[in-house]
Amino acid sequence: MILAALVALAGVPDPPTRDYLVLVASESTDQVAIVRFGPGGIRVERTKYVGWLRNEIAGPHGVSLSPDGRHYFVTTAHGVPFGFLQKYAATNDSLEGRVILGNFPATVQVSPDGYYVYVANFNLHGDRIPSSVSVVAADEMVEIARIETCTMPHGSRLTRDGAKHYSTCMMDEALVEIDTRAMNVSRHFVLTAGREMGLTGPVAASLAGKHDSGGHGMEPPKPGDTTCQPTWAQPSADGARVWVACNKSSEIVEIDGTTWSLVRRIPAGPGVYNLALTHDGSRLVATNKRDQSVSVFDRASGRELARIPTTRKVVHGVAIADDDRYAFISIEGSGDQPGTMDVIDLTKLSKVASVDLGAQAGGIDFWRSEPPRSDK
Repeated sequence: MILAALVALAGVPDPPTRDYLVLVASESTDQVAIVRFGPGGIRVERTKYVGWLRNEIAGPHGVSLSPDGRHYFVTTAHGVPFGFLQKYAATNDSLEGRVILGNFPATVQVSPDGYYVYVANFNLHGDRIPSSVSVVAADEMVEIARIETCTMPHGSRLTRDGAKHYSTCMMDEALVEIDTRAMNVSRHFVLTAGREMGLTGPVAASLAGKHDSGGHGMEPPKPGDTTCQPTWAQPSADGARVWVACNKSSEIVEIDGTTWSLVRRIPAGPGVYNLALTHDGSRLVATNKRDQSVSVFDRASGRELARIPTTRKVVHGVAIADDDRYAFISIEGSGDQPGTMDVIDLTKLSKVASVDLGAQAGGIDFWRSEPPRSDK
């Protein structure tokens, strides 16, 4: 009792009492790793090769678990000319289906009912033309819709009821809302500072292709540049709020989902990139791609509670544990560095564990927590 009290006073994180399982995709090694973190420490449980030719990089970019935890879906972005969505059994990593999608399938999320998979076709290479979000029937692995949205769509997040889907347009300065029942674009929101505006319908053609891609999230803005270059959208559970990561301006734009109007612009870390909201809605976690850090914000006030250093640079994705205790951070690394997954304790606001992965670790999703394994 006395020792526990002293540990708490010293701010030392309590050790985990459960095992947490997380999936991370490494784009440069064509691997998806299952990482286990718990009382026994952190380790890579197993890896799955998700490419098709050993001498050609398939580039797994996004990974998403089905709500029942039985399957995971991986986007392989580097197909010629198009990429794929692949479906695997979570228990033994067996391939259960594959469907060809658009150019450079990237961010992916399974709908809350498990019936559909939404994939942003980022279209990183070639002409800067409008691209799309693909909707795939999860059981049959058949693309049932390809909804044109904007130039270089990125991020793929749904409200908890699955009624609305949000993505961003890196080249068009816009947030896009899809009505998942009608399977079309219902609204978009202009994000450029001083020009914020909510509009109904598809992205305005006048916006398309007017902004450079800024090194895919790695270059700061030039003097006088007020563009946002959005890279992620995170809705609240009920869609009453949507937060957008402005990678270029290093801000988070908060939008009222009911009135479709600007709430505020929140100063964020350099190159804020991906966002995740805790399940209780109290905290917003942001990765800072041009920095070597992760930021934790109080959702209600917008105040940055902590900026936590990460193990390596080029910080990418974030997933939240089912009990909101930990945030799991994927880090690409630079040069010949391996990829990394860091574990952030959200109660103590500190990094508590780290493990090396395949190079360019990016896509990440939380699988489940369970009692600690006895075979350690």
